[in-house]
Amino acid sequence: MKGWLTVNEFVRTPKFRDLFGLLEKAAEDKGIALTRMTNAGIFRILGETGYDLERLPAGERPDFVLFWDKDIRLARALEAQRLRLFNRAGAIEVCDDKSLTFLALTGKGIRMPKTWLSPKKFHADGLFSEELIAAAEEDLGYPLVVKECLGSFGAQVYLVHDREELLDRVRMIGDRPYLLQEYIASSAGRDIRIQVVGEKIAAAMLRRNPSDFRANLTNGGYAQPYTPGDAEAQMALQAVKLLGLDFAGVDILFGDEGEPILCEVNSNAHFRNLYDCTGINTADFIMEHIYDEMVAGI
Repeated sequence: MKGWLTVNEFVRTPKFRDLFGLLEKAAEDKGIALTRMTNAGIFRILGETGYDLERLPAGERPDFVLFWDKDIRLARALEAQRLRLFNRAGAIEVCDDKSLTFLALTGKGIRMPKTWLSPKKFHADGLFSEELIAAAEEDLGYPLVVKECLGSFGAQVYLVHDREELLDRVRMIGDRPYLLQEYIASSAGRDIRIQVVGEKIAAAMLRRNPSDFRANLTNGGYAQPYTPGDAEAQMALQAVKLLGLDFAGVDILFGDEGEPILCEVNSNAHFRNLYDCTGINTADFIMEHIYDEMVAGI
């Protein structure tokens, strides 16, 4: 069995190289030939073959693609070549945009913070809907959370304490889509990361940050191993299933009574910190899942 590990050509940090190495080693241990390919390199191959990968020399067409990128156009192009992607294009696209994740899970029995979505703007930097802002702040109160719809590692997520701060942040965001969310004060600087693969929970950790409302380790937090309760585990598994994901990192907040509140779902969650915290290598679970899925599909 052979596959492509699709990565972004323009992301070259040691953090990403380390993660790719974990996936490649897990594939090798499973007897899978996994070749690292950049998105630009695959677009070149698609162009050279006239977007027909059947024209590749024998043995060069992959059996599957482990798609560790957010290049949705490329993901769609590969699915058009009848390749099985892990994760699928649609699932990655929904998770990459926080507003689409919210809409996909709304009304599905998963509690999330109260959320208001921004209207689309065309070349309207500095402008905002006074009526929408007024209604949202009345419903959500202060402080409230402003999230750009596209962002990772806790970046582009802001806590604002009054209207002046809110309007300054909205003006700064400009034409980019964003959402306004209820601030879950009971979970300030604290959340759970649950790594789901297939229909199993691979590992989980409790993240804390005493100096930031965001618990992300990238922002200076720390972690400890965690065993999810039944409600937390069910929420994570249900969210992954509803979004059509093969694997994901699910972030869960703590409500006033400790009840789980879904924060985000990450289709390409980094798992090195989870590995270091728990000793459990998510890459092994991912390659096992891919192997089982591909064998079942033969």
